Amino acid sequence: MADRETTDIVTQAAALLRAARRDPAQRLASLPEALRPADAAAAYRVQAKTADGVAIGGWKVGAAGPGKPCICAPMPAAGITASPATLGAGLLRGVEAEVAFRIGHDLPPRATPYTREEIIAALVTAHPVIEILESAFIDPDVVEPLSNLADNILHGGFVYGPGLQDWHGLDFPAITVTQSIDDAALQRTGNPAGDMIRLVEWLANEGSVWAGGLKTGQFVTCGSWTGKTPAPAGAAIRVQFPGLGEARAVFGG
Repeated sequence: MADRETTDIVTQAAALLRAARRDPAQRLASLPEALRPADAAAAYRVQAKTADGVAIGGWKVGAAGPGKPCICAPMPAAGITASPATLGAGLLRGVEAEVAFRIGHDLPPRATPYTREEIIAALVTAHPVIEILESAFIDPDVVEPLSNLADNILHGGFVYGPGLQDWHGLDFPAITVTQSIDDAALQRTGNPAGDMIRLVEWLANEGSVWAGGLKTGQFVTCGSWTGKTPAPAGAAIRVQFPGLGEARAVFGG
């Protein structure tokens, strides 16, 4: 009975989140208390159910700081687009400057964990990225973190700049990114999660296992350098990483 109840709860939660993403009029103040994930494992079960029938084009992965636990979410292939991109008007219109890697060969689940060296060898290009944030919730800032985790950690879209094959010599902790929204610029140095390869290693060995692991051609974006920044309707977004390049996007009015 417990397994049946768990399955029903996951199915209902996923249905509510999908409906809220499709129709802004159905956005949620919160999940009903009985449907809220009790732990990360439950939130990931909702993610997986929400992804039923959806092509996964990549993953977002991050951590609150160096050595902190990792979290992840799948990115639908339909929301991945090359820079420069023209986006819909959006609702939340949060943006984040990020660095992503593209997977050069499959990393399927296996009994022996992938090593750091194997992960690095699988990352064929690095890209400057704008992640677009949207939510099934009216105000995700007041929703408990596990519900946001179930809702794919606010993922709403992904705009990637040209890839760099010779990325290994970049000193990522020392790079200062510039994120511009129209005429307002924000600069931050380094990824707050610290070692981005650690994030991808965890994703390959644990986070993506339910989906068959990481696949050739998928992107892995490694957490925000700038934090969530709201953008107005019609805004032009630009992120620039010295030595890596830039990505651009424009929101519809």
